[in-house]
Amino acid sequence: MPLRGVPPLIKALYWMRVAIYARVSTKDKGQDTENQLHQLRAFAEQHGRIYKVFTDQESGGKAERTEFKALLLEAYQQKFDLVIFWRLDRFSREGALATLRYLKELKDQGVNYKSFTEPYLDSLGPFGDVIVSLLATIVAQDLIKISENTKAALAKKKAAGLKLGAPPKSIELIEQVRRLKDGGASNQAIARALKMSPSTVAKYLAKDQN
Repeated sequence: MPLRGVPPLIKALYWMRVAIYARVSTKDKGQDTENQLHQLRAFAEQHGRIYKVFTDQESGGKAERTEFKALLLEAYQQKFDLVIFWRLDRFSREGALATLRYLKELKDQGVNYKSFTEPYLDSLGPFGDVIVSLLATIVAQDLIKISENTKAALAKKKAAGLKLGAPPKSIELIEQVRRLKDGGASNQAIARALKMSPSTVAKYLAKDQN
């Protein structure tokens, strides 16, 4: 396609390298990624040229998805400019913390994202930054809620006359740290949510692995 005389915006879209990510769960009986890819390919061609198609057939709640890991690696290597997916839960079902982290990683590498069925989830659109900020707020509220629930549980035990050990010896608190870490939270975010130092968080995680 000759690009002489083509407006810069159209030219930029034509040269945009678009990756496609499609996933079905192993529990999705009778489904395959082709059900998504038929429309995703046409959608991708509206935004540039298709760079590569990544497909997984396993639970979106797992971080160890072969093609998903390849997608993130090639985003880090800046091999494409945009990734599109059918719906956010097709992209990841690891929870708000992990999903936000993935979206942020993409943006940090200069890679944009679009959801085919959720037009508001579009980092190239006018509300792209708003959506990311909203997700960040939801994650922060989840951390606060977990922290408050932990404190309430400890207060209830104390009121019942149960002797509470020091926080580093609290199995319940260690479990809270582990769950937050599995959800994708950084040590610093966990420390802020549970009112402890990052070094204590690291110690709890090390103890949990022993």
